[in-house]
Amino acid sequence: QVRLVESGGGLVQAGASLRLSCTSSLRSFSSYTVGWFRQFPGKEREFVAAINRNGIGTWYDDAVKGRFTISRDNTEKTAYLQTNTPQPGDTAVYFCAADSTQDRVGRAPGVYGYWGQGTQVTVSA
Repeated sequence: QVRLVESGGGLVQAGASLRLSCTSSLRSFSSYTVGWFRQFPGKEREFVAAINRNGIGTWYDDAVKGRFTISRDNTEKTAYLQTNTPQPGDTAVYFCAADSTQDRVGRAPGVYGYWGQGTQVTVSA
């Protein structure tokens, strides 16, 4: 049963706006921490950003801090990852994930129990 679906990926030019969406079918989406991860070819999945249940708390990897913004709309059961300054080095498969554990915002993929299928983002110079 698919519970998270990413969209918004594709080919984008460096410096253009990019917004990824993560739409959930989880019954109590507002009870989940949501994380975004990315995976480069031949590499392990790595943390990009996370947002807590009410959307007030956000965390970023240093590689994207100041360039990416994570947000969520619990009414729409959707989380977002946006950047107005994508770079070729951001080219990767992006995944969203959800964690039901209260008061935990993890950076390790293993703490997230639900995952989307991923969306490819390719940034051209």
